[in-house]
Amino acid sequence: MIISTYDPAALRAALGIEMSGIEGAGVGAGWGRVAPGRTSDPDRHDETEVFVITAGRGHVVADGRRQEVGAGSMIVFEPFERHVIENPGEDDLVFLTLYWRDAESAARAAARTDRLAGRPQFVFSTPPTPNGDLHLGHLAGPYLGADAYVRFQRLTGAEAWHLTGSDDFQSYVQAAAERDGREPAETAAHYSAEIAATLKLLDVEPDQYTVTNAEDDYPEGLREFFSRLVASGGITAKQAPALFDASGRYLYEVDVTGVCPTCSSGTSGNICEECGEPNSVVDLTDPVATTDGSTPATGTVTRYTLPLHEHRADIEAHHSLGRVPARLRELAHRVLRRPSHDVSLTHPSTWGVRPPQSDVPGQVIWVWPEMAHGFLHGIQSLGRRLNRPWRAGEPQDDWKIVHFFGYDNSFYHSVLYPALYKLAHPGWKADIDYHVNEFYLLEGSKFSTSRRHAIWGKDILTEESVDAVRYFLARTRPEGRRTDFRSASFTELVDTDLIGTWQTWLNQVGERLDKEFDGTAPDAGTWRPEHSAFLNRLESRRRALTGAYGADGFSLNQAAEELHGLIQDAVRFSRLEGATSHLDRWSGEARTTMALELAAARLLAQCAAPVMPRFARGLSAALGDPEPAQWPRTVRLLDPGTLVELSGKVFFTPVDPRGAEAA
Repeated sequence: MIISTYDPAALRAALGIEMSGIEGAGVGAGWGRVAPGRTSDPDRHDETEVFVITAGRGHVVADGRRQEVGAGSMIVFEPFERHVIENPGEDDLVFLTLYWRDAESAARAAARTDRLAGRPQFVFSTPPTPNGDLHLGHLAGPYLGADAYVRFQRLTGAEAWHLTGSDDFQSYVQAAAERDGREPAETAAHYSAEIAATLKLLDVEPDQYTVTNAEDDYPEGLREFFSRLVASGGITAKQAPALFDASGRYLYEVDVTGVCPTCSSGTSGNICEECGEPNSVVDLTDPVATTDGSTPATGTVTRYTLPLHEHRADIEAHHSLGRVPARLRELAHRVLRRPSHDVSLTHPSTWGVRPPQSDVPGQVIWVWPEMAHGFLHGIQSLGRRLNRPWRAGEPQDDWKIVHFFGYDNSFYHSVLYPALYKLAHPGWKADIDYHVNEFYLLEGSKFSTSRRHAIWGKDILTEESVDAVRYFLARTRPEGRRTDFRSASFTELVDTDLIGTWQTWLNQVGERLDKEFDGTAPDAGTWRPEHSAFLNRLESRRRALTGAYGADGFSLNQAAEELHGLIQDAVRFSRLEGATSHLDRWSGEARTTMALELAAARLLAQCAAPVMPRFARGLSAALGDPEPAQWPRTVRLLDPGTLVELSGKVFFTPVDPRGAEAA
């Protein structure tokens, strides 16, 4: 017999609170105390864990869901369920913890798709700069990713919305307007409309598309957000060096180029696309003013400034809450190891929203910190339309925010914004997942509008080509490494895979069904070991696709490979089992073979829906099914007698990657 009694003297600091261990219990065990006003660090592990509250009152928060607990409460946390325990009261909260490993429970928990059920998910694709239209390099990254993510989440029954818009107040918009002889507002409005039209061609229709220069309440909300930052004392007006061209024009972002002080790559002002690190403009090597080609002069200017180095602990705590890829955590480590790093939040400019403070006359709120508020504003605008009580000035802990963006925006999203949110909304625990993509190349080189090295969305997207484009982008998008759009590879994939393999197999199934079963799905007959093995193989593909689309392991590269793998499995099965399909002696087995091939086609339609929605609808209709509305929980045969129309069905046609549909 082992008796353990709570002993405050035995407690030691652990996980942000105080803990002590219990030996000999047969499972992991210990006592914990949460002092008044304290909260434990977020914890997520593979063990099942039980808390038994023995004294005091407080809250447990598991995956964003808050529940009040008190003496006598028992809480069971499943594997991988992120949890904290809070004590907002005046007395100690004491609990006993027991935890143990169970491999089967951990495997089941890892495969769950409902972890975010009951929480609103706001999925943002980074707002594009309206200084030009979208090309395939843009579309392959945040926009296709966010769209497929939301489609899958909705199939699982989750509440998820895709939000984006046009980032009107970028300095790049002002530069494009000066180049074209327009006003910035005119340029922004023109390209914002073009961007929305291109997204629609890709079958991406966001639930909220915010045009920042066109919404009447946007400037007021932004100024309120900025005033919160000032009132926090975390940002101050500070004089510091700056660069100016020969005419005395202040230089930042697009107005200046030079050599990155970190990685020695060529870069524009304020951020390096190669290494992802910010620069202060004055630290560029060999700077050149793009406004007049001069070597900039150094002067001083007073700007509102954030001492980012003071927020390392807050940023690292934020990174423990959600899905933060190692690439981003490593970037944060590089930036935050600097002894000091001040980020200017305002800049002298005539284009943008002016702060309400008078300390920085002639300046605007820099568009990148502006975007931190812009996301919250988008949620508020969506809520207004849906009649939901979401307010930009009152973000809630149960909000799950998901960001899709390119690596060149990583510093702003995953380092700067958490610090700003902590200052503006100190009581909010911003629970954010990050999905980052690298550069997508074209024929081995970066997309470039100036060199006319680009394939624009409008050049390739048609009703006939859109699913082929979406599938190719999903299969080749730059997840974790730079990848390449090559015209020959795209043409080969459409001709060989989508037409030559997918469509050919589906047509052959239809032809055999018409010939052998009068075009209706047969009831399965005799099952052989090969049949049950194929059913198990289909179920393995379903599980793999569930993981590839899921919030934790989202990867369209993997999803596209699994979809093609499903087809390859079906083609191989059909070839091997078709040898006896015409023999009366094995007619029962032939019925089972056909029933399983139709089940594979149904699974393909259901699992392709997030990436290829038109193909999924068309294939489902050909199988006598409605449009996929739920994610399959298992592989199911078609009902016997269902009329199937696959013979001669055209799902894909040859496409010219440079534009017109091929003859």
